Amino acid sequence: MLTEIAFFGGSFTAIDREYMISLLEAAKTFLPDFYGIRISTRPDYIDDEILSILKEYKVTSIELGAQSMDNSVLELNKRGHSAEDVVNASNLIKSRGFSLGLQMMTGLYGATPEKDLATAKKIIELKPDTVRIYPTVVMKNTDLAEYYLNGSFVPYTLEESVSLCSTLILLFAKADIKIIRLGLHYSDSLVKNSLDGNYHPAFKELCESRILYNSFLSKAKSFSGKKLIVKINPKSLSKFLGQKKRNLILFREMGYEPEIQFDDTLDKYDLGVYNATEIS
Repeated sequence: MLTEIAFFGGSFTAIDREYMISLLEAAKTFLPDFYGIRISTRPDYIDDEILSILKEYKVTSIELGAQSMDNSVLELNKRGHSAEDVVNASNLIKSRGFSLGLQMMTGLYGATPEKDLATAKKIIELKPDTVRIYPTVVMKNTDLAEYYLNGSFVPYTLEESVSLCSTLILLFAKADIKIIRLGLHYSDSLVKNSLDGNYHPAFKELCESRILYNSFLSKAKSFSGKKLIVKINPKSLSKFLGQKKRNLILFREMGYEPEIQFDDTLDKYDLGVYNATEIS
């Protein structure tokens, strides 16, 4: 596995130039022990000059906070850049030989599931190497909190976010683009200062479980009987069962009696469903 030094938590190329270079100089000392350097930044703070500096200091991966590819959503959320900035910066980064990562946020002010799906498809067209997906969480003492409290902004429910992001997982998987983060890292401060109840510490697990839940029901309806054999990759067992075995409980409430068998040739999101009388 390739390990990189990372500068995250802000817009690296937007900070004071001398300070940015001093950080790269400090990282340079450790580079023999690492593959390279990964940074995150804004799409409107990328140009040829900046990329030349980053290339000189062995930066290998650049992640852009695209967030949305809908200009109306970007404007409402005061992002300060446009979808066109994302396209231009992405193309420039790839042309200079860097690995490209794009970050998107679902459920922003003014967004809809349809707009978020369109954002994902536009990101896929840019062919990044990696993506991160962050469902919007409303934090206290922010403009978004004010909109939420006065009723002008209605966040996605946790159920809506799970439904949407489970679809996004499959879209990016089909495009062979790796999702390196889905959901926010847990912190006590995040839980304490969030307002909308949309944060879940195991968000990715909920989404992956939803994928297998939907797949099973879609395939199970082809059979008249309820005793079915389900073949899954052994690494997907917990995802199929669901958090606290919620999927399995729901299947049984519907009358299904799934018998699980393992097949390590299956992809982690694939499963086979068979009539129990037709397969051993």
